[in-house]
Amino acid sequence: MNPTTQLQSYTGQSVYVGIDVHKRTYAVVTRVNQREEKRWTTVAEPKKLGQQLHKFFPGAEIYSAYEAGFSGFGLHRELMSQGITNIVVHAAAIEVAANNRVKTDKRDARKIAEQLEAGRLRGIRIPTESQESARLLSRTRSQLVYQRTQTQNCIRMKAHQFGLISADDRRRMSHKLVKDLLEESHSEAFCCTVMSHHQVWKTLDEEIKQLEAQLKEQAASDPYEETYRSVPGVGFISARILANELGDLSQFANERQLFSYIGLTPAEYSSGENTRRGSITKQGNRQVRSILIEVAWRAIREDGSLSAYYEQLKGRRGSKRVIVAVVRKLIGRIRAAFRDQVLYQIEEVEAVA
Repeated sequence: MNPTTQLQSYTGQSVYVGIDVHKRTYAVVTRVNQREEKRWTTVAEPKKLGQQLHKFFPGAEIYSAYEAGFSGFGLHRELMSQGITNIVVHAAAIEVAANNRVKTDKRDARKIAEQLEAGRLRGIRIPTESQESARLLSRTRSQLVYQRTQTQNCIRMKAHQFGLISADDRRRMSHKLVKDLLEESHSEAFCCTVMSHHQVWKTLDEEIKQLEAQLKEQAASDPYEETYRSVPGVGFISARILANELGDLSQFANERQLFSYIGLTPAEYSSGENTRRGSITKQGNRQVRSILIEVAWRAIREDGSLSAYYEQLKGRRGSKRVIVAVVRKLIGRIRAAFRDQVLYQIEEVEAVA
């Protein structure tokens, strides 16, 4: 239906809006009383979209949703400020029928609108603008570290290609190793290429160093720093990531809510009267989940009770599944520390006689 047709009153009605967000446009599909009402494509301007929704559906209670992604939360905040109840959903939470996997903008928006109206969508936690700003430093550092690792791997592959490093060489890629490789090689093209990559690496080193200096300044005034640093296995960088991404864990009403946010909730599969739990859904904050797994591996070497818990489960499950269980126990304890306003306490393990 063309949205410029004669408008009617929607007073007392609920309108459900699915939005497929792109860099320059929004594809919009709306539903009222279990049927599709209007659909259109508009320029990607949050304020303008909110105004259009109020214009096309005067008097209605408007509910909208879009997928989390590159666009962030500016659209969400603008819609909410205009009195539209919006949620941002994880892409994996949107159900797709087996016979309906062709991707188009309006089809994506339609799925969101249908599932929003059916009450099958749950929004993710929305950070404040100050929380988003705080995350920039730690997220940017993570991106640069990833780029540096890619650059190092590229040098290693070139060295392997020219027979300077064997496939099973486990030497850590270092600036000294690069210097040695350049001295060993007789290929001008190889040396030119590796020197170019090496310069990128050194530039990234400097940028990472500057970001880490800013993160230290951030940590000095962060009220959550001390609690996170008291956790076994948590160092400076992991504390910055956890503090910026999670903040005060007492904000989560219960552990289940926290597990859901991080992506530590087991997937459920139903067949008839049987319900089976599988591996974690991985729908939450991927960076936090990854850091917590790293922390858990270190924590089981420092916290005797976590080590005992790991050993207790290891015989029945694989190590990867067990470490996820350790993460759940660890993050639950960190939440308890925030709730009780104390530092993390390592539980004593009774010696076996």
